[in-house]
Amino acid sequence: MPTEPQPITFSQLTHRAGLVVDPDGADADVMDFVARFEDDDEPVTAIEDVEQRIAEAAGALDPEGESGALQVTAAVATYLAFRRDETDDDPDEIVRLAVRAEFHDDPPPPVAAWLELNGVDA
Repeated sequence: MPTEPQPITFSQLTHRAGLVVDPDGADADVMDFVARFEDDDEPVTAIEDVEQRIAEAAGALDPEGESGALQVTAAVATYLAFRRDETDDDPDEIVRLAVRAEFHDDPPPPVAAWLELNGVDA
């Protein structure tokens, strides 16, 4: 008898967002963001204001919004919180959709620079 998949936890969600943006774990800001939630095993669906939790963490780590990688990671985490069915999709496609959802057609300069550096067309 098949069982239902376990709901994704906030820790798993932020970990996936970190892997999408920084698969090698080389960016300290992204790794700090992921580490902040490593023990948060609450299901994403149980979090009352997931967008705020993500934004507050990103703001605490990068108050000036200078880290394009961190801003993209926060956008990906927010996107995946609402599109949990897409967590295993192609990383570049996830980034494209997340950046469009978060910044529309006007990503801030650090995000635009990160996208260009990583060859992602948003």
